[in-house]
Amino acid sequence: MLPNRPDFPMHVSVEQAREMLAALLPAPGTEIVPLGQARGRTLAADLAARVSHPSATESALDGIAARAADTLTAAAAAPVRLRVVGESRAGVPFGGTVGPGECVRIYTGAPLPRGADAICPVEQLSEDGPDHVLLARPASPGDVRHEGGDFRSGEVVLRAGQPFTPPRVALAAALGHAEVPVRGRLRVALLSTGDEVVEPGLPLRPGQVYDSNRFGLQAMLEECGCEVLALGHAPDSPEALTGAIAAAGGADVLLTSGGVSMGKYDFMRDLLLERGKVAFWKVRMRPGGPALLGGWNGLPVFGLPGNPVSSLVVFQVIVRPALTGQPVQTLRLRAATPFRGLPDKMAFWRGILREGQVHDYGKQGSGVLRSLSEANALVVVPEGGAVRAGEDVDVVLL
Repeated sequence: MLPNRPDFPMHVSVEQAREMLAALLPAPGTEIVPLGQARGRTLAADLAARVSHPSATESALDGIAARAADTLTAAAAAPVRLRVVGESRAGVPFGGTVGPGECVRIYTGAPLPRGADAICPVEQLSEDGPDHVLLARPASPGDVRHEGGDFRSGEVVLRAGQPFTPPRVALAAALGHAEVPVRGRLRVALLSTGDEVVEPGLPLRPGQVYDSNRFGLQAMLEECGCEVLALGHAPDSPEALTGAIAAAGGADVLLTSGGVSMGKYDFMRDLLLERGKVAFWKVRMRPGGPALLGGWNGLPVFGLPGNPVSSLVVFQVIVRPALTGQPVQTLRLRAATPFRGLPDKMAFWRGILREGQVHDYGKQGSGVLRSLSEANALVVVPEGGAVRAGEDVDVVLL
C-alpha cells in the first residue's frame, strides 16, 4: 500500500514523466545495417550525398531537345522545322552536340545533350518526314531538371535522429548509401496483467476481456524499432508477477500494462512499492493518469494503466519519445469544435481531422478502444485550459 509520506513524486507532469523514463534507459549504441533493414530505425549520424541528383541536367518530358533560340518563332500558324540528329534516353545519352536548326529526340530522365537548352513536349510536335519535326510552340528551358537540383554531392541531406520512413529509405538509396548507421535497438520486455485478461480467440466468461494491450503495445514497440521480449500475460497475484518479471532478464526496460492504479488487486504497484523502487506514480494527464515508473533489481519498469485507451495514449505521448529520442510531433490546427479543459491535468482528447480543422471525436471515454482506430489525432489541451471553436490547438497525429 502507498506509504503516508512517499519518498517519490506523485502526479508528475507529462514532460517530467518523459524525462524521467528517458533518464533510466541505457544510451543506445550504433549499428551499421543494410539499407533494406533500415525502415523504422533511427538514423545515428548525418548522411551526406555521395552523388548529385540529378547527376546531369535532364529532361522532365518526352519530346525533343533543342536550342531555345531556334524555336522562338514557333506557333500553330507558322511552326518551326528542325532536323532530328539522334536521340537521348535514360541511361543512353546522345553523344554529339546539337547545332543550329537541329534537335534530338529525348525521353523523360534522359540527359540534355550538349548544345541544347530547352525541351518541346511530344504533344506539340508533328512529324515532317523521317528526319524532321515541326514545333507548334517554342521549346521551354523550364522543362529540364538541372544537375544537382535535388541535392549535390557532399551535401548533408539526412540528419541524425530522423526515423527511417519509407521515403527516407528511398532518399538514402538515392544518396548512394547501401548501408546506414542506426541507433541500436532497445530490448523491451512486455508483460500484460490482470485476471480478467484472456488470449484472443478463447471463450470469454462474464467480466473478462480480450488482451488488446499486449498486441497493440507490441505493434507500437516494433514501430519504434525496439526488440520485443514478449512475456505474455500474468494473473493478479504477487507470485505470478514476480515469476514473470524474472523472465525479463537481459531487457533494457520492462513495460507492463495493468496493476498500477488504486485498487486492492493492483499488485504491480505494490510489488514495486514494497520490494522494488518507485521513481514516480501518477501523471497529470487524461487518459492515462495511473502510470508508474520504477525499478526491479536494476531493471527499469514502466507500468502502463490497464485500460486499453489509457495504455496506448500514454505510450504515444510518454513512452515512444523516450524510447526513440524523438520529441512528440504536433501540428497547430484550428479547432472546429470546442474541447474542454481539466483543472489539474493535461488532456489528450481524440479528434478527427477534416479539411484542415480538428473536430471532437465525441466518445472520449477511456473504455472506447474503437476511438483510437477511428480518430486520427490527439488534441492537446493544457492543464487548466479549454479550447473554444475557432481557436488554434496543438494536435498529435495518430
